[in-house]
Amino acid sequence: MHFKWNYKPLTSEQKKTAEELAIKIGISPILTNILIKRGICTESAAKRFFRPQLNDLNNPFLMKDMDIAVDRLNDAMGRKERIMIYGDYDVDGCTAVALVYKFLQQFYSNIDYYIPDRYDEGYGVSYKGIDYAHETGVKLIIILDCGIKAIREIAYAKEKGIDFIICDHHVPDDIMPPAVAILNPKRKDDAYPFKHLCGCGVGFKFMQAFAKNNNIPFSRLIPLLDFCAVSIAADIVPVVDENRILAYHGLKQLNQNPNIGLKAIIDICGLSGRTLSMSDIVFKIGPRINASGRMENGRESVDLLVEKDFGHALNEAKHINEYNEQRKDIDKQMTEEANVIVSRIESQKRHSSIVLYDENWKKGVIGIVASRLTEIYFRPTIVITREGDLATGSARSVTGFDVYSAIKSCRDLLINFGGHTYAAGLTLKWKDVPEFRKRFQKYVESHIQPEQTEANLDIDAEIDFKDITRKLHADLKRFGPFGPKNLKPVFCTTDVYDFGTSKVVGREQEHIKLELVDSKSNNVMNGIAFGQSGSARYIKSKRSFDIAYTIEDNVFKHNDVQLQIEDIRPTEEEINDIEN
Repeated sequence: MHFKWNYKPLTSEQKKTAEELAIKIGISPILTNILIKRGICTESAAKRFFRPQLNDLNNPFLMKDMDIAVDRLNDAMGRKERIMIYGDYDVDGCTAVALVYKFLQQFYSNIDYYIPDRYDEGYGVSYKGIDYAHETGVKLIIILDCGIKAIREIAYAKEKGIDFIICDHHVPDDIMPPAVAILNPKRKDDAYPFKHLCGCGVGFKFMQAFAKNNNIPFSRLIPLLDFCAVSIAADIVPVVDENRILAYHGLKQLNQNPNIGLKAIIDICGLSGRTLSMSDIVFKIGPRINASGRMENGRESVDLLVEKDFGHALNEAKHINEYNEQRKDIDKQMTEEANVIVSRIESQKRHSSIVLYDENWKKGVIGIVASRLTEIYFRPTIVITREGDLATGSARSVTGFDVYSAIKSCRDLLINFGGHTYAAGLTLKWKDVPEFRKRFQKYVESHIQPEQTEANLDIDAEIDFKDITRKLHADLKRFGPFGPKNLKPVFCTTDVYDFGTSKVVGREQEHIKLELVDSKSNNVMNGIAFGQSGSARYIKSKRSFDIAYTIEDNVFKHNDVQLQIEDIRPTEEEINDIEN
């Protein structure tokens, strides 16, 4: 896959600001240029960006219903009512349940947690879960990362004398459930300053408010921030504002003194002794937490996350790792089957979206397959499987396209749906799937922009190898944590050559290990190009080419860097300049 490279040069006024800022804060103008592009134009803003402060978190009581939620939780504790912490079976839900449960357990013992079974109960609030709560004497359920659309279920719970506090971040409908309190910054009537918290983030704000109301030092919450970092990374929410503060300090906690369950996962992943990043969470830690919910029951992940004994945690982590290996095998098989279907459907090539369904696909893996297809074909994708007379689907989107709104346009065909801009889930009757597919594709066709279905790569700066110093690399790390809205900077260097030692590597010879020389400075750099072995013949031809890359630590050579190559192309092609 070759990308269309986009580069937006600074105006002369912006260049001047970047040069002045570079002198004030003592970093390379290459990096202050990137700061300016990200809207950070002053010395004070740069200092806040590089040193996120927990003191800058918003007052949790700015969130609508927060005072009601805290009062109801205080009343439950005062009356010694049984409390249940209920959450979704994905990473966000599991970490949210672990955070709230572990914090409240320090002050209150009549408390339990519950994760619904994906296959037996489905997404969100289940009648089975409510019945279990009723049977065990629960009077208050705190629900995390779901519940915003559970109108009938929460009304049913109310009839049984059970109150709900909803902590969710998915887009609400106009009519909301009859809960005692609904904490969701996406509510239309909520003036909370930051709208993009994940489910765990909303749970954290609830605990922050509870602590503040009960004169519990904020420092008691800090050991739980690693759950926030894991959730923010895995749920792909914007890493700006409060999320950036929580992720920054959560990563610090994860690296210095992680919760026992997370430490066990880190060990199982082979990440011990390394400085962990958001990428490590996305590709290593998150999938393992997700695996139990995808293959069996997500409660096993929460059991691990709240475990107090490291020996037990390590055994549980090994078990979850086995689930992850099973998941990878099923994921690979389903993705291959989906690719065959796409290639066979001639009409599919004309559509701006992909909707595939197969009654034999595993429900817990369809979201991953949808993500893979979106990455391959650059189109909003829905993958659907069958459960009796019903169909369950998982949707993923491309940059800038709101797949939730596309699904909502077909709501008269749906039994249930929920999610946000880039990821959503839905349930409908199996017989309605062809009609849904037709209408969804028609909506996407009329709303998506052509550039949203192209492989675009935004270039932050064009540099030479001589610019890549240890100081630049050290300063570049301070731009993290990386994620949506604060992506890792992508650089390009033009007119480079193979130094003569580049070679194809990998189990299936799919990667290229590179040693490159920059023709302008004659400096040599090492690099790795994952999945780009198709370019190897051109590289070995001794002709020049351009590379787009990120600058990474070389984990095999201490204090050394390597380039992670995002794209390789012949030098004669031009970078697409985007005018201001």
